[in-house]
Amino acid sequence: MATDFLARPDGLRLAYAHRPGSGPTIVFLPGYMSDMEGSKALALDAWAAETGRAMLRLDYAGCGASEGAFEDGTLLSWRDDVLHLIDGVTEGPLLLVGSSMGGWLMLLVALARPDRVTGLVGIAAAPDFTQWGFTDAQKIEIVERGRIEEPSDYADSPYATTRGFFEAGQASLLLDAPIAIDCPVRLLHGQADPDVPWSVSLRLAERLRSADVQVALVKDGDHRLSRPQDIALLRATVASLPETG
Repeated sequence: MATDFLARPDGLRLAYAHRPGSGPTIVFLPGYMSDMEGSKALALDAWAAETGRAMLRLDYAGCGASEGAFEDGTLLSWRDDVLHLIDGVTEGPLLLVGSSMGGWLMLLVALARPDRVTGLVGIAAAPDFTQWGFTDAQKIEIVERGRIEEPSDYADSPYATTRGFFEAGQASLLLDAPIAIDCPVRLLHGQADPDVPWSVSLRLAERLRSADVQVALVKDGDHRLSRPQDIALLRATVASLPETG
């Protein structure tokens, strides 16, 4: 798939790859410090090609092939990037697939476009991770120093969190109140995930207003859930959701 670009109102260009097809457009939302070339995004795109499904992969500003600086991005600016791309590139119903932080973004996007989103699939979804993912000392350091850096198991560069990202996250907490989402939701989570406790998916399932929520726990699954058997589960989960919106 060729990479295309769509300019934001401020002129910064966002990278995306759009595959026309049938059914609700599958929109893959990557995790923190990830992009649309990740193994799960590409595997799902290959499945979409095989089955004739429409799909949109995208890079938030400062990530992957998109323009901008990563550390200028926040949860809310990346949410707005997703909204800009789905509004500018796609038509009709959407099925959002969010990995880790992308699982938080899919909830925010679904709340912003309730008339278009017909299904959600979370992969180790991490809503509210600015609240539960840092110690009190780390939170103080982020606010006072403006950033914190931690070693990353998934990249050569450190895992940096800025004050702007942290404050946007704290302004977007969802798990302490009912979440007004009514579409079908499927949550996949590895019980050997060292980064996002699988209890987060159970808590999210409880908070969602939808009556059609299912959680699939993979006992030996890690955070990425990118092994062949995990990819097969992801494909089957997406395929199980209605193809009409």
